[in-house]
This record gives sequence, C-alpha cells and structure tokens, in this order.
Amino acid sequence: MRRVVISQPMWFPWVGLLEQIRLADVYVHYDDVQFSKGSFVNRVQLKGPHGVEWMTIPLEKLHLGQTIQELQVRDTVPWRAHHLEQLERSFDGAPFAEDAWTLARAVLQTNTSSACDLVIASLEALADYFDIGPRPLRHRSSTLGVPGRSSERVLATVRHFDGDVYVSGAGGRAYLDHEAFEAAGVRVEYMNYLKLAYPQGHGAFTPFVSSLDLIAHRGRDGRANLASESVYWKELPSP
Repeated sequence: MRRVVISQPMWFPWVGLLEQIRLADVYVHYDDVQFSKGSFVNRVQLKGPHGVEWMTIPLEKLHLGQTIQELQVRDTVPWRAHHLEQLERSFDGAPFAEDAWTLARAVLQTNTSSACDLVIASLEALADYFDIGPRPLRHRSSTLGVPGRSSERVLATVRHFDGDVYVSGAGGRAYLDHEAFEAAGVRVEYMNYLKLAYPQGHGAFTPFVSSLDLIAHRGRDGRANLASESVYWKELPSP
C-alpha cells in the first residue's frame, strides 16, 4: 500500500506531525491554501521557566485570502535572535540542548524572506534529524497542478500519487468525504496519537510543544517516541 500524508507546513511542529511523516510513502506540503491567523503555520509552543510560551514568526503585510506560500517574514524586527534566546531558556540543562539549538540555528540562518520556505525547512530538518519520512518524495501542493477544494482536492492529490491510503490528523474528520474516498479505492486512516511521555524540563509533561523539545531531552533516541500508528476511519469511536 502507498500511504500519502498531506499537511499545511508548521513551524518546528509537535511530535504528532513527525509521526505522520514516519508513516508516509509520499508527503505533501499543502502550501497553496489560505493562511489562517492563529494556526500553527508560523508558531509553536515551548515550555519555559514561566510556563508555556509561543515561538512565533512575525509576518509582513498580511492580507485576507493570502496563501501560505505567499507569506513573508518581517525581518525589520530581530525575531530570529529572539527565537534562539527562547530555545536557550527552554532547553537550559537538557542533555541534548546543543543538538536542538544547532538544528534550529541552521534553519534560522536560512537566507530567505519566504515564511513558507523557512517553515518547510524547519519541518524537513526535524525529519532528517530523526531519519524519518520519504526524502525523495516531499512535494508542495503548489507545484502539482491538482484542482479542486477541500475533501475533493485532498482525494485528487492522493490519487495523483497513486495512493491507496490517506493518513490524516484528527481535523480531517470534520470535512473529509469518507465515502468518496472509499469509492475511489482509497482507505482513510486517522492518527491515534500515543503522546508518549519523556523527561521534560519546566514542570509536568506536555506533548504539544515543538519537537525540538524531544531532541533537547532525548537526542536521536527520541525517534523511539515516534511510535503512533493510524486507525481505519470506520474503527474510530464516535466523536
């Protein structure tokens, strides 16, 4: 079976997205859809000395209807240095803090004004660190020429790659037309996130922070935490 995963790019995302990438034979960055303010495209949570905080890329000249691939960073403020300072505080004392900080710094030094390019670079750097995902098969939806909207377009994208299985996050339950996927011979599965705990700094464990946190505390052994599998949609409990 050929498993396809499609997701909007996310800035140094949480472990759950890496788990989806681990299951994928084809991974598509969904970069030509409308950006929603407050999404995880340009921000992610960290744990700091004073609790959970956001690490956010400031964006330039946002306007209604702007797609993710059109986003530009606002480099008139020193946000890149600020992100490194946030990470240094968050990972202070962690055994593999240098790994996390070095990876983040390399991404932050990427010479681009495209927020989309930077966010995708962050995701791919994490996947490369943990040696997961289909490296030759990471695509951008903006380059595929697949028409349609919502569930229809997702299905068309899966079929574009001759996919047999579409692996979705929990949000897909709100809009995917499961019967249409079935009729097209595509099995829909949803992630069953285990949210495996590991030693974390700054209080009780939370799974919803950047995957950089997993690197800082477990290093490459953190790959063992990427253990969640997917479940056929008909076997899910009622929402």
